[in-house]
Amino acid sequence: MFLTIVPGIGAATGFKATLAEMLPLPKLLLQPLALDWLARTDVRVAVLRLDLTDSELSGNKWCKLSGHLRRAIGTGCQQLISVGGPHSNHLHALAAAGKRFGLQTIGLLRGHAQETPTVRDLLKNGMQLHWLGYAGYRDRYQPGFWPSWLQRYPGSYPVPEGGGGLTGAMGCAPLVKHLASLLSGVGWHDYDGWWLAAGTGSTLAGLVIGERGCHPVFGALAGPASHRIDQQVDRLLAEAGQPANPGSYQLYDACRAGFGRFDDPLLQFMTQTEQASGIPLEPVYTAKALLALRHQVEHGRFAPGSRLVFVHTGGLQGRRTLQCVAGGIAGSSSLHP
Repeated sequence: MFLTIVPGIGAATGFKATLAEMLPLPKLLLQPLALDWLARTDVRVAVLRLDLTDSELSGNKWCKLSGHLRRAIGTGCQQLISVGGPHSNHLHALAAAGKRFGLQTIGLLRGHAQETPTVRDLLKNGMQLHWLGYAGYRDRYQPGFWPSWLQRYPGSYPVPEGGGGLTGAMGCAPLVKHLASLLSGVGWHDYDGWWLAAGTGSTLAGLVIGERGCHPVFGALAGPASHRIDQQVDRLLAEAGQPANPGSYQLYDACRAGFGRFDDPLLQFMTQTEQASGIPLEPVYTAKALLALRHQVEHGRFAPGSRLVFVHTGGLQGRRTLQCVAGGIAGSSSLHP
């Protein structure tokens, strides 16, 4: 059984921005990271602050959604439909994009109706919500899932969960070229690799595509190995006509007992890092990725003098729920986007 919630205000009619206005990637910032464990090991890290790209389409969402928005508008679609959870960064950005560009949005959500800061924003931005339950959400990989929803909402453009797929990955590939113009600002002439959180693997695949073997891409897995992100990355690379080469990317465990799960050591690391660097993090992706990087650095994975680009993939809107969930909770807690 599904529960449908229609927001009180509908999506805007008529585009509020032209297709050309949504094409440029916002100006990017590369910020040196000065932390004690990096100083001790003489490993240099600069943070690509995708969290600062846009107030609503922040992080990697701008890159991953841009191609989907072009295709939807270019084919005359007036509706976007996608899947996610009640804390989903992806649905949050999709609803904001729909409102901004005059597209109706439909969200198919995991679980049963609940109120979260994210859900409130979805409704405020005009997204129509359907709560699938848990079994219905698991069915999203079944062959009949999308045809049934597209029959219900004809003419809709289905955006893959997380904004992924090859279209989402290709939206991230230009980051490689943009990075080259930022290196001199931190005193670098080159770098030794990328480090970022890997959820669906789309952003990582896009960077591998953009690099074309020039620099390795290291992914910190936000979920367990059973999610088989390696297979998803390899599939995207094959679809792009660029099969994975040895050393083009490498994945590391960072999930800490499961996707969306966090514990006291992680939260303490996040707090200490924010205080020392002034860079906000969140526990599902960026804090886990940076903690995994510290582990690898302290165990000698990267030689002294190595220069790594850490991608801040955004997701900071989820911190609002963290403040409610984690406040006063010891041990292990969870936040499933």
